Amino acid sequence: MSDTALRALPSRGPAAIAVRLWPWIAALLVSVILPWLFYDFQHGRQSGFMVSMLSQTGMMIIFALSFNMLMGQAGLLSFCHSVLFGLAGYSTVHFLNAAGAGQLPVPMELIPLLAGLSGLGFGIVFGYMACKQRSTAFAMITLGIVQLVTTAATMFHHFFGGEGGVKTDREIGISLFGLEYGQSIQVYYLIVAWMMISAVGMYFHTMTPLGRMANACRDNHERAQFVGYDPRIVRFLQFAVSGFYAGVAGGLFAITYEIVTFDAVAAPLAANALLMAYIGGATTFFGPVLGAILITLLQSGVSLMSNSWLVYVGVLFIAMVTFAPTGLTGIILEHAPIARAGLLRRLVVPYLRILLPGLVVLFGFVGVVELLSFLTIGMAQGKRLELFGRAVDIFGSAPWIASLACLLGGGFWLTRESRHFKRVWDGLTEVARR
Repeated sequence: MSDTALRALPSRGPAAIAVRLWPWIAALLVSVILPWLFYDFQHGRQSGFMVSMLSQTGMMIIFALSFNMLMGQAGLLSFCHSVLFGLAGYSTVHFLNAAGAGQLPVPMELIPLLAGLSGLGFGIVFGYMACKQRSTAFAMITLGIVQLVTTAATMFHHFFGGEGGVKTDREIGISLFGLEYGQSIQVYYLIVAWMMISAVGMYFHTMTPLGRMANACRDNHERAQFVGYDPRIVRFLQFAVSGFYAGVAGGLFAITYEIVTFDAVAAPLAANALLMAYIGGATTFFGPVLGAILITLLQSGVSLMSNSWLVYVGVLFIAMVTFAPTGLTGIILEHAPIARAGLLRRLVVPYLRILLPGLVVLFGFVGVVELLSFLTIGMAQGKRLELFGRAVDIFGSAPWIASLACLLGGGFWLTRESRHFKRVWDGLTEVARR
């Protein structure tokens, strides 16, 4: 936003402030109310599964946003972001143990701040090593860092606890509000509070000189040097700040689960952050938020229904890279010119026409994947295959024929409808441009 626009905002009064704040207020209200929509009135408590999934979503939102400070804002592909997350989690366990023993008089509400400072410290150490290079060399250095720390986590038991990890008890008896944090709903609201604080902090960071220069170094490395900035320093500072917020997420992880193992520093967690940022849309600030929600739902929800949930995540990632490299938020923003021209209603019928074959393809794809997966895994475990609420005989020809027919026939249908949709889209885009 330009300086002229910033100066003009105060003159608009409360209405302009409300317009700028309503997404944050709405997000806060939804986060506060959501657990109560799944309240178990029969037993007089919240749904443990939903509170756990919402808590994980809040942590992953912070983690994905902090990762996007590197990839989306600075153009740095880091494979060691999980290291900052996990090391801060390990530190938090030791903080909680010290606080529970009376050696660290810090209330629970400020423990995530200590975790963030730990992430900042580790970000400075590893950022000093990695940020001397950029592009592919930077990515390779971070890959070496994650392998190094993962190996160290299984070797040095005093800090990492070996393969079993380190455990703690979050009921340290010190709180600014007199809470014990024995109940998961209390921990969830602690996560919500730090999620909002972290998201607001990272949002305003994008408007700082460092945030602007990170964008400049991403877009034109040489030109940033010509105007007098050292891209290495910009990368280093951006890496360190992102480590602070990754540390906050890691601290909340340790508080929630009361145990941290070497999985918290391993590469798969960094890959999760990449999925969240890219699928949601790394080119926008709120894209990783959408990606974190979607990936967490897939991990927590779909994984309960299918052993093949990673296949679906992988196919989704490939599809996004191939057909929508700007992510889900990029797709949404591409509709803005058409909406401003008042032509959005003309896309209703084309979307309905493309939705039906898309569902047919999805039905066929899920059928084929689940049938093949059951042949290799489920049958050996003595399970019974159920698809869409119905028992399926995998040795019969009907389910295989139906799944393949939906996949192939729906794919042909979807291809034809996609061409029609593209013609409509191009026409409306041209009209909106004129």
